[in-house]
Amino acid sequence: MDDVPIGLIALIVLAVLVVIAVIQAIKVIPQAQAAVIERLGRYNRTTEAGVTWLVPFIDRIRSRVDLREQVVSFPPQPVITEDNLTVSIDTVVYFQVTDPKAAVYEIANYILAVEQLTITTLRNVVGGMNLEQALTSRDAINTQLRGVLDEATGKWGLRVSRVELKAIDPPPSIQDSMEKQMRADRDKRAIILTAEGQREAAIKTAEGQKQAAVLTAEGAKQAAILNAEGERQSAILRAEGQRAAQFLTAQGQAKAIEKTFAAIKQGRPTPELLAYQYLQTLPTMARGDANKVWMIPNDFSKSLQEMARAFGAKGDDGVFRYEGPEPESDTSRPGDVDDDVKDWFGSTTADAALAAVRQAEAAAQMPVEEGPLTTPRIRPQAPPVSEPALPPTVEPEDPDTPPPADPAG
Repeated sequence: MDDVPIGLIALIVLAVLVVIAVIQAIKVIPQAQAAVIERLGRYNRTTEAGVTWLVPFIDRIRSRVDLREQVVSFPPQPVITEDNLTVSIDTVVYFQVTDPKAAVYEIANYILAVEQLTITTLRNVVGGMNLEQALTSRDAINTQLRGVLDEATGKWGLRVSRVELKAIDPPPSIQDSMEKQMRADRDKRAIILTAEGQREAAIKTAEGQKQAAVLTAEGAKQAAILNAEGERQSAILRAEGQRAAQFLTAQGQAKAIEKTFAAIKQGRPTPELLAYQYLQTLPTMARGDANKVWMIPNDFSKSLQEMARAFGAKGDDGVFRYEGPEPESDTSRPGDVDDDVKDWFGSTTADAALAAVRQAEAAAQMPVEEGPLTTPRIRPQAPPVSEPALPPTVEPEDPDTPPPADPAG
């Protein structure tokens, strides 16, 4: 040790001191940070990102401040609402340091200060609201909190950008009540919607039934009208047929009487024949359930004589015999068919019968025009039915009129 020169030792110590001084004099500040530098215990300057030179053993960095926007989430805090309900509220605060000197020298712990200020302001704001308002007024609460915090933290070199309520949790009993209320509201809306649906369905069903009833009534009315028209046409045709049949029957009877009377006159009956026919008629006259006793008139023989005198001439033997006129050459015999009844014995052809049936069906199927119920309906006229040509009626001769006298007699 004695051989080491003192100057070398001093030189080594000096070099070490120089290295230490250089290390302490050169400082590197990262991006988005700021350093507060003190000289001899007093604030000297604030440096930004980069290389900073310090005076060794005189200057020192008091604090490094993060200039980025910071997010701080505070634990749930119990808050009493206006209606004396305790709710738990979680908050999140977004802030940024704008003045590092104020953040270091104006407040000891700005994060704790922001937390406590947020809690007190939140209790003040939510305490003036009831539970329903607190649950539905988050934007209003956020705006009030941000305004109060930004004003209070301005002197601390902080800028509060946003305040958000992360959760508002009412007590479990209140949550159960709210769930029951919401369930009741949902059930009420479901019942209302179901009732509305049933009402609409009932209205639609009633309208459908109404339309169906109207259409059914219209169909029944049309059917009744058509049935009535058909029955009317049928009754008309039936009546016309009966009328024609009765008229033809009457004509046939008249013609038969005429032929019978003519045959009797041409046959020249004797009084004996007339008496015989009269006697044959008596049982027919006496036949009947109400006839118990039938008496022959006293003047029966006298009546026969008068009838014989009226219809005959007295012969040589004293017997009255009917002598009619001599038959003319152009006079028809009783068995002949007269010209006026020739068409009675001709049968109707199938084409004529089919044409008559089609004409009747066309008259029965004529469309019925509809009109309002209060307006009288004009019934369509059926086409005229041509009546069969009837032969001229020949008046029968009066049986009481005596036949013309025979010029030969």
